Formats: sequence, C-alpha cells, structure tokens
Amino acid sequence: MIALGCDHGGFALMQEVKKHLEKRGFEYKDFGCDSEESVDYPVYAKAAANAVASGECDRGILICGTGIGISIAANKVKGIRAALCHDCFSAEATREHNDANMLAMGARVIGPGLALKIVDTFLDTPFSNDERHIRRIDMIE
Repeated sequence: MIALGCDHGGFALMQEVKKHLEKRGFEYKDFGCDSEESVDYPVYAKAAANAVASGECDRGILICGTGIGISIAANKVKGIRAALCHDCFSAEATREHNDANMLAMGARVIGPGLALKIVDTFLDTPFSNDERHIRRIDMIE
C-alpha cells in the first residue's frame, strides 16, 4: 500500500501518479488534498508519513510545488526517510543506499513524464541491505 499526499501545487500531478499506480496494480491510500484550492502542505505530509511510519502503508509519495516543504514536513515524523528526487538516478540511489520510504517531488520542477519514471524507479528499486548502508541508516535514526 502506497501513502499519497499532496498540496494544491501538487494536486494535478498526483492525479497522474494515481492513474499510473492503478495501471501498475499498486494499491494506494490518498491522504489529500482534494483540489487545487490553497492548503497547508504539512497537514498532508504528516498524515501520509504517519501511515508509513505506523506500517499502515509500505511507502509514500508526496508532491507539492517544489517538493521541498512537503519532504521537510514528512521527515519530522520518526522513522521517515523522505527523499526529494527530480531524476531517476537519485530515486534509485536513495532506495539502494538510504532505504528511503517516501518519495517527494515538485510538480513545478518536473513534468508528468519524468515524474512517472521517477515513481517507477523508486517503487521498483530494492534496498541493497549492505552493512555500510544499514550502519548509516542506524546513525540517522
């Protein structure tokens, strides 16, 4: 189960992500928002992050205008490692090295074509389980 959260700046792109997840057969839980009307991104970041941290959802995807604010808010939740990614290399590396459990993107930074490739990379890349990466994650926690 994938936790989804966005603000008004990420709403349109999140609709594309939801369609893409459905095509790929991924189940998701949408924590909002539900329109392009201005909202406060920390509300949606924390709701989705809490679902991942509690184990209700396996991973999460967050979208706001830049991806910055929503990732900062999510990372305030204990156990969350939200990574802001605007390219596939970063999405792959953060899964392999950091075992990131939430992906953040900026809808005003990247278009839907690239965003969906980043989502695929994030969801399809496993954590390496290398001792050095486990040690470093433990140091973060």
